[in-house]
Amino acid sequence: MPFRTMLLRGAKVFARCDESGELVVSGGKVEIRYKAGESKAYTALVTNLDPMLDRGVRPDSEFGSGMPAAPKAPATSGSTSRAGGKKAVSSSAAAPEHAEPGEAIAYADGACSGNPGPAGVGVVLLTEKTRRELSEYIGEGTNNIAELLGIQRAAEAFPSSARVLKVYTDSSYAIGVLSKGWKAKANIPLIASVKSALAKLPAWELHHVRGHHGVPLNEAADQLAVAAVQGRSSKGWVEVP
Repeated sequence: MPFRTMLLRGAKVFARCDESGELVVSGGKVEIRYKAGESKAYTALVTNLDPMLDRGVRPDSEFGSGMPAAPKAPATSGSTSRAGGKKAVSSSAAAPEHAEPGEAIAYADGACSGNPGPAGVGVVLLTEKTRRELSEYIGEGTNNIAELLGIQRAAEAFPSSARVLKVYTDSSYAIGVLSKGWKAKANIPLIASVKSALAKLPAWELHHVRGHHGVPLNEAADQLAVAAVQGRSSKGWVEVP
C-alpha cells in the first residue's frame, strides 16, 4: 500500500494509506516513515496527523520494507452515539447530492497551507429547494481547526425549515472528537463551541466520506476552502442557482 504526505506536530512525514489516499488506521494508529527509503517504520496516533494541501499518494516501492502494514480498521456503517440527545453517526454512507424534504445536507471541508498556516473553510449547504456555499478565510490555523469550523458554520446556518442537519466530512479527526469520545489534546474550546452549536439543532448527524474520492459536493467544499486560502479572502454565504 502507498503513503501520503502528512504533518506530525508540524513535521513532514509519510503515512500509510490505501490507493484512494485514505489513512490505514489500526488501534487508532497509523504507520509512518520520516523519509523515503526509510527502513524503520514508526506509528503515530491518527489524531496527531494533519493533512497537507499536497494529497497525492506515493508508491510503496519508494520506501523501505519496514514493518508489515497494519490492517485498516473496518469502516463503521450507521454506528451511533448520543450527544446532547442528538444522533451522531459516523459512517461510510452513500454521499447524497440532493436533500429530501425536511433535511439540510452540508458538505464541510477545511484547507491549510502549512500547519499551522493560512487556513480556509468551505461548506456546501443544501435543502430541498436551495444550495448555498461558503468560502471563508480564517487566518492562521491548522487543518483540524478549519475542518471543525466548517462543521460549526454548517450548524450555525441551519435553516429553520429543516428538521435535521446531515453533515458530510472527510475529517476522521472531527468525527472522532465530536461524536466518538476521542480525547482531544488541542482545540478544546473550539470543540466545545462546535458541540454547543450542534446541540442547538433539533437533530444532527455526522457522516464520513473519503476525501478526493470523486464525491462531487465534497470536492466542491474542498475547492471553496482552498480558494479561501489562496485568495486570503472570504465570500460569505452565497446562494447558487
